[in-house]
Amino acid sequence: MTQKHCILIGAPVDCGKRRRGCLMGPDAYRTAGIAEAISELGHTVADIGNLTPKDVTVPAPKNPLVHALAENVGWTLTLMEAAQDAAPKGMPIFLGGDHALAAGTVAGMAAHAQSEGRPFFALWLDAHSDIHTPETTDSGNLHGTPVGYVTGRPGFEAYPPLPAQVESRNICMVGLRSVDAAERVILSDGDVTLVDMRRIDEEGISGPLQTFLDRVAAENGMLHVSLDVDFLDPSIAPAVGTTVPGGATVREGHLVME
Repeated sequence: MTQKHCILIGAPVDCGKRRRGCLMGPDAYRTAGIAEAISELGHTVADIGNLTPKDVTVPAPKNPLVHALAENVGWTLTLMEAAQDAAPKGMPIFLGGDHALAAGTVAGMAAHAQSEGRPFFALWLDAHSDIHTPETTDSGNLHGTPVGYVTGRPGFEAYPPLPAQVESRNICMVGLRSVDAAERVILSDGDVTLVDMRRIDEEGISGPLQTFLDRVAAENGMLHVSLDVDFLDPSIAPAVGTTVPGGATVREGHLVME
C-alpha cells in the first residue's frame, strides 16, 4: 500500500437546500474518529479545520425558486480555492453533508488535474444525477446542480468561471434511482457513464465500477470521488434530507471505497 498524506477539510455547507441539518457534518466525522481510522490504515493525516464561505454579492436569480444563491456561490469559491491549495500537498478529503459543496470541490480538483497535465475523472456516488442548472431546477435547491456547473452547462453566470471544465465522458454516476425528467433528457443525449440501481441489481457493482477505474488508469487520470450519503439505502443511512429507497447496501458501499 502506498502511504498517502490525507488532508481533512471541513465544509459545513447547509445552503444547498431549505431543509437544515448539515452544519454538524464535518464535526460528526471527526467525533466518529475519521482521522484515527485513516491513521490505522497507515496514512498520515492533517486536519485544517472548518472553512467559511466567501462573502459575495450576486444578481437576483432568473429562477425565483432558487434558494441562497449568494451563499452557494461563496462556498463554491472557498472550496475551489481550498482544493487547489491542498491538492499539491496531499490527498484532500472534504468533510461535509450538503452535496452542494461538490460544485467547488470538483471544480477545484479538476483545475489541479489540469495543472498537472492529467485528465480528470469523477466518480459520482449518489441517488441523484445533480445535473440541473439554476434555471432548470424546479425545487430551487442548488444541491441538485453541481454536475451541471462543472460540465459547463449554461445558467451559472453568478458562479465563478470554471478554471477547467469537466468532460462528461469522464464522469461515472453510480447508484442512480431518482432522476428528474429534465435531467434524464440531458443524460440520454450525453456520454456520462450511468450505473443505476437496476444495473447494479442485474450485474453487481464491481464490474461496471472496475471498467471505469481501468479507463482512469489507462489514461493516467486523476480520480475524484464525490459521495452523497443517499447513495446508500435509507435503512442504513436515514439521516439525509432526500431519502430514496432501494440504494446501495453497506457491503456495496464498502466495496466501492475499497
